[in-house]
Amino acid sequence: MGALYETPPPLHDLKVTLLRSTTIHPKERKERRLMFLSNIDKVLNFEVETVDFFVANSEFPPEAVVEKLRSALEEALTQYDFLAGRLCSDQKENGRLAIDCNAAGLELIAAASELNLKEIGDLEYPNPAFGQLVPRTGRPENEEIKRGVGEQPLIAFQVTSFKCGGFAVGITNNHITFDGISFLAFLRNLAALAASLPLPSPPFTDRRLLSARSPPLVAFPHPELLPFPTTTTATATTTTTLFSSPSSHRLSFYLFRLRPAHIATLKSKAAAAAAAATSFSVVAAHLWRCKALSATSSAACKEEDEEYTLGYAVDVRGRLVPPLPSAYAGNAVVGARASAPRRELGEEGSAAFARLVGRVRGAAERVTDSYARSAVDWGELHEGAPRADVFISSWWRLGFGDVEYPWGRPLYTCPVVGPQRDVVLLFPVLGGVEKGVNVLVALPPEDADKFRSLFYDFLAEDILTN
Repeated sequence: MGALYETPPPLHDLKVTLLRSTTIHPKERKERRLMFLSNIDKVLNFEVETVDFFVANSEFPPEAVVEKLRSALEEALTQYDFLAGRLCSDQKENGRLAIDCNAAGLELIAAASELNLKEIGDLEYPNPAFGQLVPRTGRPENEEIKRGVGEQPLIAFQVTSFKCGGFAVGITNNHITFDGISFLAFLRNLAALAASLPLPSPPFTDRRLLSARSPPLVAFPHPELLPFPTTTTATATTTTTLFSSPSSHRLSFYLFRLRPAHIATLKSKAAAAAAAATSFSVVAAHLWRCKALSATSSAACKEEDEEYTLGYAVDVRGRLVPPLPSAYAGNAVVGARASAPRRELGEEGSAAFARLVGRVRGAAERVTDSYARSAVDWGELHEGAPRADVFISSWWRLGFGDVEYPWGRPLYTCPVVGPQRDVVLLFPVLGGVEKGVNVLVALPPEDADKFRSLFYDFLAEDILTN
């Protein structure tokens, strides 16, 4: 557990059997409506998979958890009516992607594994086999579904019991439904309903607060956004899969663990920065540098004077004027983009690192109300997606593992991911954020040793003994 660098685990089959599937409908149905989706929502039309592991609880065996979830979800869908809906084209808005809140329902699956929880191994390593613990909604590969018109559930749950009495709760949801902050609020509300308590944060579901201005006003350049080529078949409802990679079959997962002492080392190296460096900014700068300098393939390797870019999401709830409601249920994130010549990323010393940290912080500082509104308006004029040479997706401090369910807090929470060249994932270590952060990187095998060397050497300490 002390090592930062690990190879994929040997366990590939969790021996899971699906027992039954139930469609959950709202306990009280609201009037059917078409739910407006913002230009931010539309870009995020892909699935996110999360799994929570729980130890055995004699008061809540897995079957009881399934029943509690069923009842809580029925109540939750009364407030979150869009979760029981389906994607559609709004013909009154020129075929714009929307959600038909038609109470079609979500799926709740009961499953069982032949293994004990301890047999799975290291829960912190996002084993691709964890995909057996989340619902596979089976998006059909036909053009109609790709355009967002079909019977695809927007969210589904799977409770998988283990022989020891422990269990996992896997969730597959379309990112259109939530960003990280609103997903956390949903989980807290669901936990409260399962405990027969009132909602701590009733959702605000009117996403027109993030609609484009009329006429759109793109007041800033947006190099963080890449417009798609215009074709005769392109429509406003074409699915965007931001994290796809044509060479993903050549990539492997590598997990690095940064303990508090390592983060403190990075902060001390960034002490020359004008403002106090945050944990995220120093970790992001370190990973940005490692990714840029370790790239060897012709597609990823750049000349010394070429720009190498870093992208990450910034929550705009409190940056807008007026601010969005804190209970806004939807996607309220805008891409931040830092850029530096590869030569600068290769410069050594604390002063050079401090400059990179400043670039990371500056990217977020540029996301003001005016900038965010300009980005939303850009999406009204273009079909496109965020772009950067490397994206950092941070689950580090979202707090999914802190949700208190009637059957207890998760032993561990992690994403189920596929290896992609341009995404680095941050998520908590076992024991909570105060114990540090896990860094998951997908790399071509030929880049792995160079990345590891850069990662270790810059910390300039015996990482394995901390």
